[in-house]
Amino acid sequence: MALSRVLHWGPMAALVIIFWVSLATVACNSMYWPSHSSWGGLVNLTAFLMISSSTLYHFMSALLVGPGHVPKGWEPQEESDKEMLQFCHTCVAYKAPRSHHCRKCGKCIQKMDHHCPWINNCVGHQNHGFFVGFLLSAVLGCAHASWILSMSIYYGLHRSWFAHHGLGHEPKVVLTLFTLIVFIFALGMAIGVVLAVGALLFFQIRSIVRNQTGIEDWIMEKAAYRLRGTSKTLLNPYDLGLSNNFGLVLNLSCRPKCDGIDWPLRDGAHKFDLTHEQILQKRDKRLRTREYRIRLSYSGSWCPFWSMGFRVACQPPCADEPRIPLDIGDVVFVTRWKKHWLYGDKAQQSLTTNVRIRGWFPRKCAIEVVDGRHAEDDFSSHDKPTKKKQR
Repeated sequence: MALSRVLHWGPMAALVIIFWVSLATVACNSMYWPSHSSWGGLVNLTAFLMISSSTLYHFMSALLVGPGHVPKGWEPQEESDKEMLQFCHTCVAYKAPRSHHCRKCGKCIQKMDHHCPWINNCVGHQNHGFFVGFLLSAVLGCAHASWILSMSIYYGLHRSWFAHHGLGHEPKVVLTLFTLIVFIFALGMAIGVVLAVGALLFFQIRSIVRNQTGIEDWIMEKAAYRLRGTSKTLLNPYDLGLSNNFGLVLNLSCRPKCDGIDWPLRDGAHKFDLTHEQILQKRDKRLRTREYRIRLSYSGSWCPFWSMGFRVACQPPCADEPRIPLDIGDVVFVTRWKKHWLYGDKAQQSLTTNVRIRGWFPRKCAIEVVDGRHAEDDFSSHDKPTKKKQR
């Protein structure tokens, strides 16, 4: 199981970047600031190796420890609480507060934030601290590496100039064509990590400060939209203040303090506030659902140039959600609309299966079913689903 987690393009790519940047930085540091002839060079190299080791440790911990799963067959102790919880038909268990089902992992994840392809796992309750430690170490290590690599490349490219016009104590960096290419690639990867992972680190720190996951951010945004124009408001029930929020995730062990089922709440909050709001949002989603029937088969391709046209293929939805293959005559219950794409659940032919097939498909391969008949699909780019005619 552990090996299968590692043998995936995400973890393999992350490990290649970690080792490439680390080895290139150590090689440059041996010329730019030799540790055997300077205390400063030794301290500099030791600091980098410690940060690099921390990056690898937290990365592997986030990958292997995992996010924590809701126990199979879990249900609340109080019978009355079942009415306030959602039931997962895939896991055949109730969803504990703050848990969500991940289609890629195939399990209900405790305090799920998101599914991260780089660790080939979800970021959740058990590994959130390790994941943030990995992001922080990666940003610090790559910022340190960027400085060493850029200065080494600079002195290496200007070596002849310093030999004739320098003071004689400049670093003596010798570069070949091969090492120059290796170091430039390492510098590019290090700068890319600082920018991309730094942005992700910012959002994770913001999540910890609020004690609100990325999924809960989305629930709160939809709640504000749903409750607009009313006197009702929904506050995050898990916001305990800055220090308490940090303490729940970040500590020396990176281990969480809660059990992933019962959560400390702010004053006046109820443990089912968010779950109840999500149930109401899903009810509204069902009311918005429209039935579509497939008139052109679709293979499930992410870029259907030949079958659906250049315009459809070049304007896909910005999401990592799946595409679903469809045959002529299939029925899909659509809940989201884009200019050229639709998102919905495919109607199952068999009533015995609990597996939901849902995802995106091109709008042009389907027509809406209105009062039992087909309606031509001519929505504009800012449309909303057509209202059903009153009987």
